[in-house]
Amino acid sequence: MAPIFVQQEAPPSPPPDTATVTVHALSAGHLTLPEGHFVYPSSATARNTVPSLSFLIQHDNPSTGNPTRIVFDLGLRRDVNRYSEPIRRHAATREPLATQPDVVKSLAKGGLTPDDIDYVIYSHVHWDHIGEPRDFTHSTFVVGHGATDLLHGTSTALRGGHSFFEPDLLPPDRTIELSDPKRAQKEPGPHEPGMLDLNQPWTSLGHLPRTMDVFQDGSLYIVDAPGHLPGHVNLLATTELGQQIYLAGDACHDRRIMTGEREIGEWRDAEGQVCCIHADRREAEETIERIRRLEGQGVEVIFAHDVEWEGNELNQGRFWGV
Repeated sequence: MAPIFVQQEAPPSPPPDTATVTVHALSAGHLTLPEGHFVYPSSATARNTVPSLSFLIQHDNPSTGNPTRIVFDLGLRRDVNRYSEPIRRHAATREPLATQPDVVKSLAKGGLTPDDIDYVIYSHVHWDHIGEPRDFTHSTFVVGHGATDLLHGTSTALRGGHSFFEPDLLPPDRTIELSDPKRAQKEPGPHEPGMLDLNQPWTSLGHLPRTMDVFQDGSLYIVDAPGHLPGHVNLLATTELGQQIYLAGDACHDRRIMTGEREIGEWRDAEGQVCCIHADRREAEETIERIRRLEGQGVEVIFAHDVEWEGNELNQGRFWGV
């Protein structure tokens, strides 16, 4: 199975001792978005069917040779009737909606089951990314700082029908919430490269102000990506081909915003209040600008709802099991 690589002239190969990961896309359903809720200016009637992509990331421990397998986001739940009632009402506004193949079936295409997945990292806990956690009975779940407050209903700053969450979504004994990236950071302790560590300080990486070196070897970073939702995180991976791939979650929902052709959209709810798909529009715009700079540096950027990326025939072989 060929790992993901950018469909351009390949950069120089990394030195033999450079740590890398493999990255494969996973199909995890499709939903339909009203354009006016996401971009401005827009058509009042335009609706776009987009994927909710997930990703399989694999890292081999240099000492043992054993792989650590991570799934980034779980996409849509295969049975929408298993969502809470408020989420079901909202999901009905996103038709046409398809939940197959889900992450479990997509993993099976390459011979894996949920029991093979060590960690599930959520970019954030919106309904179209959470999938079916109960399938992953042996995995540890990782969420960004503030996500558990959302799940338990203690965050009140959000408006819009998309802002419903399930308090019993995650198993408490197998869930890690990352530390607050905006608080003073402790000094890093001794570490062994290749060992996963989620209890480390956030540090800057180039123009990215807050990142966490997951395996402490430069192969995979969790990136604080504020603006869309509390706890929103992205991943920056380096593959064995020397290519860097940035998995941007819901930092941006339409590439025309990245290019400057459009702005972030807003709408009014039933009470006449102005809503935005991003909890903090200013922070979202700053995050988008940082991602834009990465793309300008040659990093491949893939969004969770990246219909252009999915629709590119050259990327079909970059799905797990193809």
